[in-house]
Amino acid sequence: MLASAKKAPELSVVVPVYNSARIFPELHKRLVGALEGSVESFEIIAVLDGCRDNSLDVIGSLSQKDGRIKVIEFSRNFGHQAAITAGLNHAAGRLIAIIDDDLEDPPEILNQFIAKTKEGFDVVFGIRKKRKRSLPLRMLYSMFYRISGKLVDIDIPRDAGDFCVMTRRVVEVLLSMPENNRYLRGMRAWSGFKQTGVEYEREGRFADNSGYNLRKYFALALNGIFSFSYRPLKYVTFIGIFIAMLSFAEGARVLYLKLTDKMFNVPGWTSLSLSILFFSGVQLIALGIIGEYIARIYDEVKQRPKYVIRTKIGLDEEQS
Repeated sequence: MLASAKKAPELSVVVPVYNSARIFPELHKRLVGALEGSVESFEIIAVLDGCRDNSLDVIGSLSQKDGRIKVIEFSRNFGHQAAITAGLNHAAGRLIAIIDDDLEDPPEILNQFIAKTKEGFDVVFGIRKKRKRSLPLRMLYSMFYRISGKLVDIDIPRDAGDFCVMTRRVVEVLLSMPENNRYLRGMRAWSGFKQTGVEYEREGRFADNSGYNLRKYFALALNGIFSFSYRPLKYVTFIGIFIAMLSFAEGARVLYLKLTDKMFNVPGWTSLSLSILFFSGVQLIALGIIGEYIARIYDEVKQRPKYVIRTKIGLDEEQS
């Protein structure tokens, strides 16, 4: 039974979509099967992030049959985090869920998340205890969560992605944050409130290849680190101080040998070359880290919109 247009649904499900014409019908089927009878009413907000297939036709056709499906189409690809943000901006539910379009996160787990909110939790996120990915990718995921834990100033749960259910007041906090370089799972942790995780086994992608390549994962990882911590700058400063102290000590030693006429042997080129290479490498790393922060400042200062919408289906044009 379709949700009433005049009454806000109990649950809004935000789905960022990229080339999912073959996947979305199955996702819709499983979402409906999981949520009907579990919540009083729900809506599904599909945000098409510059799709190159016929996702709009497929999802638009489903929307005509099921009015609970709302569609937002971007003018181009603005990225996964922008798509989630657009969905949150248009979500009307008391509870808001985020789930990817690839069916790696099983929709049936949402019922466990919703049950946890009834216990008083404002954020319930999924913890991936097992992934059906290649060994190199699993190793990279593990490295990221361990390294970011040492660099980021807030406690971001390990092995937790964007898959979650949040209450309206948490979403309002997330939407009040104006930054363009968004890392929503970090912003979610920063917001505070009562949060908990539910373990689950992540499934393989239902069809086609993921639109999230290694470059995009790397960019997301950098946002996760540089948007929530100044520690990289502090570490570079400490390294610089340590190297400067070594340099002063070596300079004092060379000066002493020169003044006391004890410097008989000229140092070889090998040690000199290695020293130059080492210090040059440290300087370039330091400049790179500083550049990452400056680039993010530049993006924020421009104050461009996070996304541009081309088409809406089932949503008021006045909604942002």
